[in-house]
Amino acid sequence: MITVREVRTSRDIKEFIELPLRMYKNVWQFVPPLYADEKKLLRSGGCTSVADAVFYLAEKDGRTVGRIQGIHQKQYNDLHGTKELRFTRFDAIDDPEVSRALFSALEAWGRERGLTDIVGPLGYSDLDREGLLIEGFSENSTFEEQYNFDYYGALIEDAGFKKDLDWLEFELTAPEKKNPMLERVAQRALELNGLHIADTNMPKKKYIERYGDSFFDCLDECYSKLYGTVPLTPEQRREILDQFMLIVNIKLAVFICDKDDKVVAFGLCLPGIGDAVKKSGGRLTLPALIKLFSAAARPKVMDLALIAVRPEYQSSGINAVLINGLVDMLCSGVVERCETNLNLETNTAVMSQWKYFTARQHKRRRAYRKTLE
Repeated sequence: MITVREVRTSRDIKEFIELPLRMYKNVWQFVPPLYADEKKLLRSGGCTSVADAVFYLAEKDGRTVGRIQGIHQKQYNDLHGTKELRFTRFDAIDDPEVSRALFSALEAWGRERGLTDIVGPLGYSDLDREGLLIEGFSENSTFEEQYNFDYYGALIEDAGFKKDLDWLEFELTAPEKKNPMLERVAQRALELNGLHIADTNMPKKKYIERYGDSFFDCLDECYSKLYGTVPLTPEQRREILDQFMLIVNIKLAVFICDKDDKVVAFGLCLPGIGDAVKKSGGRLTLPALIKLFSAAARPKVMDLALIAVRPEYQSSGINAVLINGLVDMLCSGVVERCETNLNLETNTAVMSQWKYFTARQHKRRRAYRKTLE
């Protein structure tokens, strides 16, 4: 018999966090989130100023066999006139009865709130892990994205979901020969638009204090029309800075600013830290911290976290500055490859930039949708 219960106790929280750690213990592709961040989220109940949340566990024969989180992202629904419920943190054994029970409980929670559709996997914002892996199961995951077994898609479709859209992921390495025009176009674009690249010769804290707010303003403006995105609240901005302060290497950031030092475009790479936190299950043990700091200081793999250009500069050639900087990093030999993370399958403008690299499309993720009857 399968039972589903809401996460309420300390024991429930522990089970919710550790279920995927047990399921993927011997799966080298899986990268756990930071244990402390997950614990903090569940202890808070997952609710924020702009969202309500619920967490469920499924048990069968006295054993935890599944989990799921639901998010009522009120901010997104208010902005877009929708009544959507998001699901995320879905994990289950290969048993349709388990997944059906989890989704049934979550859908009932959504109906109680007057919601009409359920979509996911989606988090609170575009900066959370999102999408279900449907291609690329033999590829290593990045820290920013979730790995899952190949049967998850069938479980979700069995529960009545259909494809909403896909994201593609690419591995970028240095081109066989750098395009000689790229650097000239990049330099000319800066000159014609009266822009400059932000100086990184300062302490990290000072750099973030100087450009942090302008960076987030640029991010919110540029991502406002992308799938599932919402403006980041001041609380979310602080949390993101706290989470990534340890690993951000400002030498891997290209912030393009106007004469008033306002960020008008940026390309932000993060050191690939996935391998550093695998063995510890996302716990920041001393060995994990040593690996993490080593990866941050001398990255062999970069994760392309974010790239954006404000609308008024999108036809100005400024994108060449960002791409040229990334090409130079890869051509230097210090960094071996770059993971693009998620590109919307319809975002041809971004994916067309990968022609300047040796690019391999190696993963695909999917968002699903279902009408709540």
